[in-house]
Amino acid sequence: MDQAPGSPQEPQDAHGLPSCYRHPGRDTGIRCTRCERPICPDCMVSASVGFQCPECVRTGSGTGHGPTANQPRTVAGGTIVADSFLVTKILVAINVAVFVVVLALRDRFVAETDLIGYAFSPQLNAVVGVADGEWYRLLTSTFLHQEVSHILFNMVSLWFLGRLVEPALGRSRFIAVYLLSGLGGSTLAYLIAAPNQPSLGASGAIFGLMGAFAVLARRVNLDMRPVIAILALSLLLTFTREGISWEGHIGGLVVGALVTLGLVYAPRDRRTLVQVGTCALVLIATVGIVVARTVSLT
Repeated sequence: MDQAPGSPQEPQDAHGLPSCYRHPGRDTGIRCTRCERPICPDCMVSASVGFQCPECVRTGSGTGHGPTANQPRTVAGGTIVADSFLVTKILVAINVAVFVVVLALRDRFVAETDLIGYAFSPQLNAVVGVADGEWYRLLTSTFLHQEVSHILFNMVSLWFLGRLVEPALGRSRFIAVYLLSGLGGSTLAYLIAAPNQPSLGASGAIFGLMGAFAVLARRVNLDMRPVIAILALSLLLTFTREGISWEGHIGGLVVGALVTLGLVYAPRDRRTLVQVGTCALVLIATVGIVVARTVSLT
C-alpha cells in the first residue's frame, strides 16, 4: 500500500534517506515533482522541471488535463498507437469480403450497388440510380470490384499508401480522408459522367490517399520530385487507359488533398475545430452537388 508523502512510515536507510516507493531498499534523495514520493534513477522520468514518477506521468495527475494530453501525436494531432496500420488492414479486408460476395452473387449484386446516375437496369428490370433515391451507391460502389486484376491492383495500392498515410494522420483522420475521398470521386462521376454509365472500384479513395500523401510530404519537407512523378504517372494512366472513370480519380484526388490540408495545417490551439470544420465543409459541398445533379436528372 502506498504511504502518504513525507509520512513517518516512509522507508528510510541508516543515513536518513528515504527509499524509492517502487523499489524498497534503494535510497534516494530525489522526489517526484508532482506527488513528492521518493523515486530512484530507474523510476525517474524527465520533466520540464525536475523528475516525475511513472504513475504521475501515466495518469497526468496535477496537470489540469487528461492523461492522454502528454502522449506523442502525429503531425495531424492523432494519437500514436501500437498497430498504426489497423484501419488499412480493415479496409483491405472489407474490399476483399465484398469481392467474395460479388463472386457468389454476380451481376445482380453489382447492379444493386454500383454507381449509376439514372438508368434502366436489365438485371433488376427497373429504373435505378442515385437520382432515384439510391444515394448509398455513392459509397457502396467504392468497395466494389468485379475483376481479379482490378481488386489486386487497388488493394496493393491501398496497402502501400495506407502504410504511409495512416501512421502520419492517425486512425480517425485516416478514415475521414479515405471515406470523403471515395465519396468525392463518386460525386464528381455522378455529376459529369452520363447517367447510364456505371462505375465501381476503390480508385477514387486511393487517389485521395495519393493527394493526402502529397500534402503530407510537403508538410514535413520531403523531396517532392518522387511524389510528383508518381502522381503524374497515375494521371497519365487515368487518361490514356480505356474503361477508367477519370472523374472518380480526379474527384478523389482533389478531395483527399483538400481534407488533408485542413488536417495537417490546422493551428494547434484550434486544431479540432478546423479539422472537423474542414471535413464538414467538404461533406456539405458534396451533398450540395449530389442534390443539384439529382434535381437536374429528375
